[in-house]
Amino acid sequence: MNRKSILYILLTAFCFGTLEVASKLAGASFNSIQLVFLRFVIGGVILLPFAIRDIKAKNLKLDKGDWLYLLCLGIICVCISMAMLQIGVKMINANLASILISINPVFTMVFAHFIVNDRFTKRKAVVLGVSLAGLLIVANPAKIFSGEISIEGLLITLAAAISFGLYTALGKLRLQKLGGMVQNTFSFLLGSAVLLVFMIFSGTPIIEGINLSTLPLLLYLGIVVTGLGYFAFMKAIAMAGPSNASIAFFIKPVLAPVMSLLILKESVTWNFMLGVVFILAGSLINMNVLFRKKS
Repeated sequence: MNRKSILYILLTAFCFGTLEVASKLAGASFNSIQLVFLRFVIGGVILLPFAIRDIKAKNLKLDKGDWLYLLCLGIICVCISMAMLQIGVKMINANLASILISINPVFTMVFAHFIVNDRFTKRKAVVLGVSLAGLLIVANPAKIFSGEISIEGLLITLAAAISFGLYTALGKLRLQKLGGMVQNTFSFLLGSAVLLVFMIFSGTPIIEGINLSTLPLLLYLGIVVTGLGYFAFMKAIAMAGPSNASIAFFIKPVLAPVMSLLILKESVTWNFMLGVVFILAGSLINMNVLFRKKS
């Protein structure tokens, strides 16, 4: 990897690593669904010029099947996964939410086995087992049963990670044809459009709450976390390959709790750190699987 690709990986890790903290702060001023909608509209618009550039460069023509595919991806990512993540962030600590969503690559492996015939090997089963053990340690069943941690919030956030794993696995079906920038951009915008329809019929606020005090955090989530984050991730993949780019998700479980501690003053317990070690170990094994494939 050259210095530029390392910079994009670190930038991706920073943007994605601050998601839960920023979402927790913004959640006090916005409805959860509203915040997801605004974040992905802004992020999608930021990415749109780059997607259009790629379409022109490849002389790409999207047919009806492509648009339905992108719509499906958008519903899974924006309307289901990210909506559940935002709801979950409101119910549990930001650092716990960040760890839960960080294990989404584990579920991607499971879904990829059925969707793109990416065989689920014994080594991948070890990754799944180690990561889930780490998740159990982080969640601390004693706190769940005592009511210190919302089991509903835990399950909703876990569902967000599972559905994002499905989004990633499905994204592999036409990634070679469409490219990551086009696929992410239009799935974000189409998913936001579906979410808008839901918001209109359910009476969910759309622009209420946007003012001079809330705008900076909203723009940070839309421009930095979503727009810049996914742009950097796509650039990292293009320059260093998906295996090396996945290092960003290896850094996120370390960075996010630090940000939660510094900004939200959320405590980091011994079981939390031990669980993170297990999850990082699973991520490292997963990365070794990817590197072996590449070689």
